This record gives sequence, structure tokens and C-alpha cells, in this order.
Amino acid sequence: MEPPVPPQEPPRPRSHTVTTTSSSFTANLSASSSTLAYDREFLRTVPGLLMVTEIVLGLLVWTLIAGTEYFLYPAFGWVMFVAVFYWVLTVFFLIIYMTMTYTRIPQVPWTMVGLCFNGSAFVLYLIAAIVDASSVTKDLDNHNYNSWAASSFFAFVVTSCYAGNTYFSFISWRSRTLQ
Repeated sequence: MEPPVPPQEPPRPRSHTVTTTSSSFTANLSASSSTLAYDREFLRTVPGLLMVTEIVLGLLVWTLIAGTEYFLYPAFGWVMFVAVFYWVLTVFFLIIYMTMTYTRIPQVPWTMVGLCFNGSAFVLYLIAAIVDASSVTKDLDNHNYNSWAASSFFAFVVTSCYAGNTYFSFISWRSRTLQ
């Protein structure tokens, strides 16, 4: 015996009218994200040049250590943490400054954020550079000595770059708070 066939409904007429709605949030979002600003002049300023130098030399610091067996020595693990952490954040801040995203988020006190970021980077990079330099010895591993020595040198150079950016961030913060 075959199962019963259900009755079919007659087809509905199709409507050719489409109604769309948009909220003010999505309208503002699409309007503001349609143009992405790009500030080429930032790279010609001293803070911009220091930031690019921090990125390039910071990359050297952690790649010189990463190419060795640093994980056998906890001191180099600390240097790797500081170098990679601040390298990623510096790339992030460079993108924010290059795309002028800080102008789209006025609720964030960017001068204070920059001062805290550069100040903490200076202090932690200084500690990491000292730890790096004091850990470099031929007694540990003669094979990795040159990489560790070079990373120590570049860590001090990056530290001085962060010190310079801390100074410029302080000047910027101070001029904003006096207004």
C-alpha cells in the first residue's frame, strides 16, 4: 500500500516590492568607513621615524634571539617576550597613526595612551636590554654568542628609540593638558 499524498497548496503570487531599512548606526558606519585616510607625512616626523626604527630594529632583536636555542635560558625568554610584545604593539600603533584612526575615536585620550605605551616600552626594553647584555657569554653557548651579542646591541638602540618617543609623547601630552 502506498502512503497518502498530501494535498498541495496553490502557489502564492510573488511581490515585486522590496523594503529595506537601515539604522543610523549602520548608515554612519558605512559612511565613515568608506574612506580610509592615509597620513604620509607622519613617517617624515621624528616620532614616525623613531617608530619605524623601533619596528625594524625590534624585529632584528627578536629574530636574532629566535634563531638560537633561547628557550634553554630563561633570561632570553624574557627578552623575547618584551621584544615581540612591543614589536606587535608598535606595528599596531603605526597602523593607527598612518590611517589616522585616532581621529575617529576621540573618546580615547591618545596622547596619554602614547605616553603610557612609550614609557612602559622604554622601561621594559631597558630591563630586557640589560638582561640580554648580562646573559651574553661564551660560557653558555659559543655557537649562539654572536646572535645574542648583536641582539643585545640592537636592544639598547631600540631602547633609545623608545626613550625618544617617550620624550615626544610627554611634550605632546603636556601641551594638551596645559590648554
